[in-house]
Amino acid sequence: MLLDFEKPLVELDKRIEQIRQIASETDVDVSEEIRQLEQRSSQLREEIFSSLSPAQRLQLARHPQRPSTLDYIQAISDEWFELHGDRGGFDDPALVGGVGSLGGMSVVMLGHQKGRDTKDNVRRNFGMASPGGYRKAMRLMEHANRFGMPIITFIDTPGAWAGLEAEHLGQGEAIAYNLREMFSLDVPIICTVIGEGGSGGALGIGVGDRIMMFEHAVYTVATPEACAAILWNDAAKGPQAAEALKITARDLKNLGILDRLLPEPSGGVHSHPVEATEILKQALIEELQVLNQLTAEERRNLRYEKFRKIGVFLEGEVS
Repeated sequence: MLLDFEKPLVELDKRIEQIRQIASETDVDVSEEIRQLEQRSSQLREEIFSSLSPAQRLQLARHPQRPSTLDYIQAISDEWFELHGDRGGFDDPALVGGVGSLGGMSVVMLGHQKGRDTKDNVRRNFGMASPGGYRKAMRLMEHANRFGMPIITFIDTPGAWAGLEAEHLGQGEAIAYNLREMFSLDVPIICTVIGEGGSGGALGIGVGDRIMMFEHAVYTVATPEACAAILWNDAAKGPQAAEALKITARDLKNLGILDRLLPEPSGGVHSHPVEATEILKQALIEELQVLNQLTAEERRNLRYEKFRKIGVFLEGEVS
């Protein structure tokens, strides 16, 4: 999938490849010209990706080739064993998790899982978890708490499944229960928004001691399209809503909601997944080392105070 703002880069890369092909066929030295074009390509990529609008960052967050929860888990884990089921008769494929080893530490890792193609996306409901998914997540987190294992969550969903059946099965209750219980857990919790963090679907596994986001990920109370439809009766005004909602990692860092912004390789994580994985793994290990030095009570208080401060602002006259 090629995004509109990526087209100039692709065209320049094609030109470089064509010159290489011609040079190989004619045995002409064009190394200097290629060097200049590669330098221009690097500069252009930096210019484009450093000045993206919120709507363009949302496109990157939704990119079908962006690494998923399972991609990251399998890449950063020394060992990994997936666990299934909510002990209530459901095993939601839109929310996955299990036990693994990270930097020599036993941890429980879980997160939303989008599909790798259309068929898989339908099976995984496009990463929109059902009540059974959130109950499975809570079962795994309680397991982690019982055995003293840190919890790592990966957020990547447009929101919780909003179907009628989900309401029949208690979607709101399942998410609310997770919110309450995550505040009481003794072990370290690190939550990372790896793509799209949408509404209560994201919060259902998003209460942590540390909240991290990749540079081009987004975190929002509602999708820009839904917000635009509600405010202006026009979903086409999504880009305007994306600007107003302050959904980007930099916006959230400035607002004090985000603890750590993870830089993405130039061109986005979908272009350089191996490099992105190393950035994520290093950040997780560093944060765990800090959190492991705190007592369980200190971590619970830190978690509580962090979320109590979100949304607080001072009202007064503007001088």
